[in-house]
Amino acid sequence: MKQVILSLGGNMGDVKQTFIKAINCLENKVGKLVKSSALYTTKAWGVENQPDFINQVLVFKTQLIPKEVLKICLQTEKEFGRERVEGRKWQKRVIDIDILFYESEIINSTNLIIPHPYLHQRNFVLFPLAELVPQFIHPLLGKTIDELKKSCQDNLKVIKLLE
Repeated sequence: MKQVILSLGGNMGDVKQTFIKAINCLENKVGKLVKSSALYTTKAWGVENQPDFINQVLVFKTQLIPKEVLKICLQTEKEFGRERVEGRKWQKRVIDIDILFYESEIINSTNLIIPHPYLHQRNFVLFPLAELVPQFIHPLLGKTIDELKKSCQDNLKVIKLLE
């Protein structure tokens, strides 16, 4: 079994309910959910005049290869109403599911880049990631998640939501 770490983000509709349903869907298709972070909220990254985002990180054990996990993530996004518009980033969305890490593998293909290329620049990913795997070493940067969190230049405030 391989460890795959996913991030969820969304800022449209009932995000918490969408996450619950999406996690159930991912458990049925990706593999065993090992850990899930708390929910975190932050202002929209890269674009203003949008509702705040809610973010969460999940750790799964899977027998699938990375491209199969990606296919499931994209299908799950679509099932929950995500519409991807080519060339338009940082738009409001029902759900966004990204692969952050697959073990310590490095993949750089047309449709899939692992580790996620911007995770070290975004506190909304680093905060929930550090909650789950603070000592995990980024395979390209050679730093732990805790170290990346401490050195991150992102100044958007990240707030842990209490359940």
